[in-house]
Amino acid sequence: MKKSNGKAWLYLLPALVFLGIFMVYPLVDVVVYSLEEGYNSASQTFWGVGVYNFSYVLHDPYFLQAIKNTLILVIITVPVSTGLALLISLGLNSIKPLRQLYQTVYFLPYVTNTLAVGLVFMILFKKSAYSDGLINLLINWFGGESVDFIDGPYWAKMLLMCLYTVWVVMPFKILILTSALASVRQDYYNAARIDGTSKLRTFARITLPMISPMLFYLIITGFIGAFKAYSDAVALFGVNLNAAGMNTIVGYVYDMLYGNSGGYPSYASAAALILFAIVLTITCINLMVSKKNVHY
Repeated sequence: MKKSNGKAWLYLLPALVFLGIFMVYPLVDVVVYSLEEGYNSASQTFWGVGVYNFSYVLHDPYFLQAIKNTLILVIITVPVSTGLALLISLGLNSIKPLRQLYQTVYFLPYVTNTLAVGLVFMILFKKSAYSDGLINLLINWFGGESVDFIDGPYWAKMLLMCLYTVWVVMPFKILILTSALASVRQDYYNAARIDGTSKLRTFARITLPMISPMLFYLIITGFIGAFKAYSDAVALFGVNLNAAGMNTIVGYVYDMLYGNSGGYPSYASAAALILFAIVLTITCINLMVSKKNVHY
């Protein structure tokens, strides 16, 4: 028995070394940096140990704006993208002819480069000297006034960012939910049809419980992905997100490390740990809720 345990640990050793070097050590390093007050990256010195870096970050207007942007993005995009993906997946599941073609079409945005999609969105929404953009042409056609979605009011920029995020993440969710719906046994639907059960009740009592593990997985990964948003904002508003008022928490961490205000790994580490705490809290809440609502 002991010999087999030794073999098992030997097989696990490469993975454990890999995790230790690239996950455990960086996490410990981040904690250490976050507690070093007055850290100077040039001289590798600091003048104290404490929680000053957390206090500075939590009082920084740029970080507070980043939290606001990230929370709005999470609250809007996760339920909207999941709900739309579920509706589209239900439609695809009920279509027999050309189903694979439709699935491929819906999946294309997921394999397209993020910056390329952002460029397309800029062409559609950005006002220029020659055109107000296709979206503004449609708004004008319905009698509305043109809106600058790139350099205009905050609500317009946030709306554009939410639309872009939903567009990018929804294809993956459609693929997962379509596969989940296809795995539901037809016997359940046949029994419900014989009993004269309505489609709405069939969906609520059969479809949702059977695909609840996949829905829960998409919600969890959706929350984590939305909290890590950064490239979406860069694709739409450029690298100077603070000037645009559209920075995210990950963008704030990057700016503290490499941006114009960079060279402050202690502040970046503190912000990263705050993000980690937020994501961990949301994940734990979802896990507790899933115990009652997810059927495995």
